[in-house]
Amino acid sequence: MESAEITEHTVKTGKAGKHITSYLATGPEDGPLIIFVHGWPELAISWRHQLPVMAALGFRAIAPDMRGYGSSSVYGQHSDYAQEHIVGDMIGLLDHLGPDKQRKAVWVGHDWGSPVVWNIASHHPDRCHAVASLCVPYNVLEHGLDGLLPLIDRNIYPEDKYPVGQWDYMLHYEENFDAATAQMDANPFNMVKALFRKGKSDSEYALAVTTTVRRDGGWFGGLPEAPDVPRDTDVLGVRDLSVYAAGLQRNGFFGPNSYYMNHTANAAYAAKAEQEGYLDMPVLFIAGRYDVVCESVNSRLAEPQQKYCRDLTTGIIDSGHWMAQEKPVEVNGMLVQWLATSVRDIWPV
Repeated sequence: MESAEITEHTVKTGKAGKHITSYLATGPEDGPLIIFVHGWPELAISWRHQLPVMAALGFRAIAPDMRGYGSSSVYGQHSDYAQEHIVGDMIGLLDHLGPDKQRKAVWVGHDWGSPVVWNIASHHPDRCHAVASLCVPYNVLEHGLDGLLPLIDRNIYPEDKYPVGQWDYMLHYEENFDAATAQMDANPFNMVKALFRKGKSDSEYALAVTTTVRRDGGWFGGLPEAPDVPRDTDVLGVRDLSVYAAGLQRNGFFGPNSYYMNHTANAAYAAKAEQEGYLDMPVLFIAGRYDVVCESVNSRLAEPQQKYCRDLTTGIIDSGHWMAQEKPVEVNGMLVQWLATSVRDIWPV
């Protein structure tokens, strides 16, 4: 299959066209849309292994930089990063991608990109052919921290010892936002190397490092900056590391970290979902077996979506959290199989 060129674009949306979304695009312009939405603290290049595959199959594959990231707009208030605004950015992007304002897409999300695509599906089902998520299941994070706490695996996180389980780091942002952000801003290059690690088979039932962030005085035991660890070559190439670090150096971590500062507003927005949150379109959820933070294989984290997704396909990949980059062949295979079977009406011809 001939490799399609990946091009860079920007679009102005929102009130008076003041919001800028930068995005990568590849594949035939008249192909069915598939839009990949990254999470914290990533960029559109997080989908570098998926874009060319989808383009080669005939899809118009799109990957935006979310607000606060890359060349997209950066804002100075926590409230600017609430889900309702971010969903608005994506609907504006979709409007831009075709003359038909009712144009639909297949939406694929990961990490904080997952609640974005879930919210698009639940608030704008008419703009979705289907929705897929890596690592974060439906109907949990959209409801803020309160949506996560009842589903903690108390066999691993006894309530008397770890009352908020692996989600302790989220409270660290709320209680120590400036300090948490300053630590990351001090050395984005090291931060990226420290975060982007492959999963380990011995971590399936392990305590997540995010469990004791507040007790330890911050990430990395309260060090002033991320430690200098070797790059994990199974996840990041040299150029990938440079691009991530440059983007985070330029914009800082205020925007990315502010995604964690809107639990109440996000829960209120989720409560306005159509059909009481039930999804009728095809849904794919892929869990990472060694993703100890978003642990969805042995815990109850994926339980709510069993009720609310009426056309649900699930899969498990032996990977950590950065699944699309660590195990791209497996992720691509699962996505393609799902598209070819559950979303076959839009398969490119």
